[in-house]
Amino acid sequence: RSRLRHRAGKPLGSAHPLRQSGAMFGRLRRIACLALPALLLPPYAVMAQACEVALVLAVDVSGSVDNDEYAIQMDGLAAALRDGAVSEALVAGNAALTVVHWTGSSRQAVAVPWQQVDSFETLESFAARIEQTPRRWRNFSTAIGEALEFSLTQFGTAPACKRLVIDISGDGSSNEGIEPRAIHPVLNAAGVVVNALVIEGAEPLMTEYFWENVITGEGAFVITANSYADYPDRMRRKLIREVAKQVSQRAPAGNKPSKG
Repeated sequence: RSRLRHRAGKPLGSAHPLRQSGAMFGRLRRIACLALPALLLPPYAVMAQACEVALVLAVDVSGSVDNDEYAIQMDGLAAALRDGAVSEALVAGNAALTVVHWTGSSRQAVAVPWQQVDSFETLESFAARIEQTPRRWRNFSTAIGEALEFSLTQFGTAPACKRLVIDISGDGSSNEGIEPRAIHPVLNAAGVVVNALVIEGAEPLMTEYFWENVITGEGAFVITANSYADYPDRMRRKLIREVAKQVSQRAPAGNKPSKG
């Protein structure tokens, strides 16, 4: 994976700072507009829906993830969805799920489209599709901000749900595209919570980086896997925490991230 830091120097011919600020503002406005269909329902309309949570599962497929690690992520995610506690909560809450693949700038895509989980059979079908999904990209950089941006827009086609959550996994810091924190104001305005599963090892202090720069929203948290071998168990724990119905089980805003 490239570790070039584009913010380290200003390229020749780059735009004036005021133009860059204007472009950023316009970009964030476009993001918000794309997400409006799901985000501007009045509170009573949202609460009337049967869906407890709409969950975007954003999987890192950047250059630092080899083929074996990709398989661990996808198989581990499918296994976590099949876990008894997780599956019961998803079905009971009529949750909506989608899977996104992300890597470098302008390289994000829906890997498995939205599915509302109305039965265990539906959930099993969704998990099987995850296991069978091929990898879209290899050998590109890490654009976490754009991954969050793309994931946010997916709520525009999601079923109406009480909670909107982006569940992003990754093993490195953002080194391309918009900074993750620049997306936070739009995410917060839309009521979207971003949680993270961090795989340590590729770079130092990744849990701290995701805590400071990536997660956002009330009760947002980080779960840490010390290696890819830990990923399936940590994903299961993360999903249990995310789909639990009891509000008291969700971490209060401002808490330090869980280390797993």
